[in-house]
Amino acid sequence: MFAMKWILAILLGFAFVSSPFVVTLPAALPQKTASPVRRAVIDINRASADDFTRLPGVGPKLAQQIVAYRTKQGPFHRVEDLMIIKGIGSKKWNALRPYVCVGCTAMRK
Repeated sequence: MFAMKWILAILLGFAFVSSPFVVTLPAALPQKTASPVRRAVIDINRASADDFTRLPGVGPKLAQQIVAYRTKQGPFHRVEDLMIIKGIGSKKWNALRPYVCVGCTAMRK
């Protein structure tokens, strides 16, 4: 009987540890990295398509769309003008905002 209680306790412990609730809980907590990735702020009127691809959520196609729009329409007047580009909605804009500027003189790191 004593051994049966231990086996039951071990099985319940295993079931608790492997439950989805316990596994997903740590994923919701912020992860700390040893060295945070720092990105430079880029001037959207001078950046190349390659520069844009270094920004979060911007792939080669979107980067090319930004450069093509700037070439056709002229320079951006404010960083919010990026939201004109198809594929940049409010969510992506919020991710990009800390890394872009218009007419910045010094690049932050």
